[in-house]
Amino acid sequence: MKPAPRIVYLIDDDTDVRDALILLLRTMGFTARPFPGVQAFLDRPDPLQDGCLVVDIRMPGTSGLQLLERMAGEAARMPTVMITGHGDVAACRRAFKAGAVDFLTKPVDEQVLLEAVEAAFAVFDAGKLAQAVRADREALLGRLTPREREILDLVAAGRSTKEIARALDVSPRTVETHRANLAEKLGAGSVAEMVRFALEG
Repeated sequence: MKPAPRIVYLIDDDTDVRDALILLLRTMGFTARPFPGVQAFLDRPDPLQDGCLVVDIRMPGTSGLQLLERMAGEAARMPTVMITGHGDVAACRRAFKAGAVDFLTKPVDEQVLLEAVEAAFAVFDAGKLAQAVRADREALLGRLTPREREILDLVAAGRSTKEIARALDVSPRTVETHRANLAEKLGAGSVAEMVRFALEG
């Protein structure tokens, strides 16, 4: 199966910088898509695909920093590398607060940029993995009966089998049966794993 392309959206109003970085990224095997400004990126005809952003922090109109903050506010965050010709500590702080992976100063060192883009994709991959794990966990929790979910929450609260039995007015044997069913459905080999399911579910 052919691997999905690793797409880098490059936004920079400097034509020379944009052309040079696009050539570098494509040479290193990335699918690089250039834009002369934030508005051109927002107005693109094609839907946004999974990937990362490399964005100049200061441009006419909407700045790269404003784009990053907007995407973070809309929960549409993509791993982002900010580049700038002006070393501004306040802007750097704002960029990291909005979720930037790295903040590079022009002229951008080619190797440093490639390492930053690789780091951005590592963040992206970790996010996709976490999303898949959450989906699997939610699917497993969805298999539980209401009573099993109730017992799971009580186990996570640190209640013993006898305490759960008293709280639900059932026999300890019934609680143990439910706990065994829980362990099987969740693939949980310990109380600690059950607690993690309850807390993260």
